[in-house]
Amino acid sequence: MLIESRASDTSPALILRPWCADDLDALLAAYRDPVLRRWTRVPVTNAAEGRRWLDRTRQDWTDGRRYSLAVLEGATDDPRLVANVVLKGAAPERPAAEVGYWTAVWARGRGIAPRAVTALSRWAFDRFPRLERLDLLHQVDNVASCRVAQKSGYVFQEVLPARPPFPLDGHRHTLTVR
Repeated sequence: MLIESRASDTSPALILRPWCADDLDALLAAYRDPVLRRWTRVPVTNAAEGRRWLDRTRQDWTDGRRYSLAVLEGATDDPRLVANVVLKGAAPERPAAEVGYWTAVWARGRGIAPRAVTALSRWAFDRFPRLERLDLLHQVDNVASCRVAQKSGYVFQEVLPARPPFPLDGHRHTLTVR
């Protein structure tokens, strides 16, 4: 399964596809970033943790629990990992699901996260016809995620109280089927 976010005059195309074992080195490189590690719950600090993370993403696809996609940029013969997007809690009978993402340090500030979140959102509404709403959640101090939500068409809904594992209140942004 591939999702393509078309290139514009100033930015190359993005390819979203399920993670695979060959992504281990790129995953480890992305997780060397302390900012990424701050906002993610599952640590990936070595090859064993990286393999477990990749195995879990594949098992989640098989189980239909989560759909994690590697986001690649560049030529199809030598693409570079730039982000991860994930659809959580989607099921044929459920009206709502959650979208999450992270962006590699070398790809931040170039509009990759909003493009990838938008592509994932379109795919989710197409794949799950009963899906009516997607939520994007982030801690209140994650200003960059607030901007990504807005640029992706998600509308701020409410402040959520802190709950483990998140120490601070959060924002809930939503995108509804049009």
